[in-house]
Amino acid sequence: MDWNLRACSRRGHATYAPDDEALAARLQASTPVGEAWRCLRCGTFVPGEPAGRGPADQAPIVLRGRALRDATVLRLFAVERWVRAVILVLLGVAVLRLESDACALSSLSTATLTWVAIALFTYGAIQVAEGVGLWSLQRWGEYLAVVATSLFLPLEVYELTEKITWVRVLAFAVNIALVVYLVVSKRLFGARGGRAAYERERASESLLEVEASAAHG
Repeated sequence: MDWNLRACSRRGHATYAPDDEALAARLQASTPVGEAWRCLRCGTFVPGEPAGRGPADQAPIVLRGRALRDATVLRLFAVERWVRAVILVLLGVAVLRLESDACALSSLSTATLTWVAIALFTYGAIQVAEGVGLWSLQRWGEYLAVVATSLFLPLEVYELTEKITWVRVLAFAVNIALVVYLVVSKRLFGARGGRAAYERERASESLLEVEASAAHG
């Protein structure tokens, strides 16, 4: 699958005319219907005026290639977080109903159920926040997902020692995969050069940067 073409088919092409004449010439072509500009994402020449103009270093850095694939993976994780949030909220509601229906419960038992419901709702809210951060491709969301997920890993390990079920195994595997993927691929907590290296990597993957190197190299 060509992730670049797939993204352009849904969002439209991303064209840009840099002020640098030599570089602009590399990104422009003449067609029977007029001028065409090369899409920064998929490389296709698109007839018509460019979507933006200005200095080359101010061109938009579009998600393409591996970065685009990574964005898709993060959004899949975001959906998984939201599904978990729904399940946790439903469990919290069920606990509150149990509390209200069980008249024979002692005050201690009632308080315990209340705190269990609060914990479930809180955990659900964290899952929602993680999902929002991951879906919007925000770095704070990536950090939140790693920290929050890591905090609950010991509990998941304990649950697996008590009883192994495919649901627990799958949830644990997804969480481990998320933590490792984010730390390594997004260079969190200083891994593999940290944020500076990550930003350099993103910039180097821009088609405009590649064309600039070819024009001036």
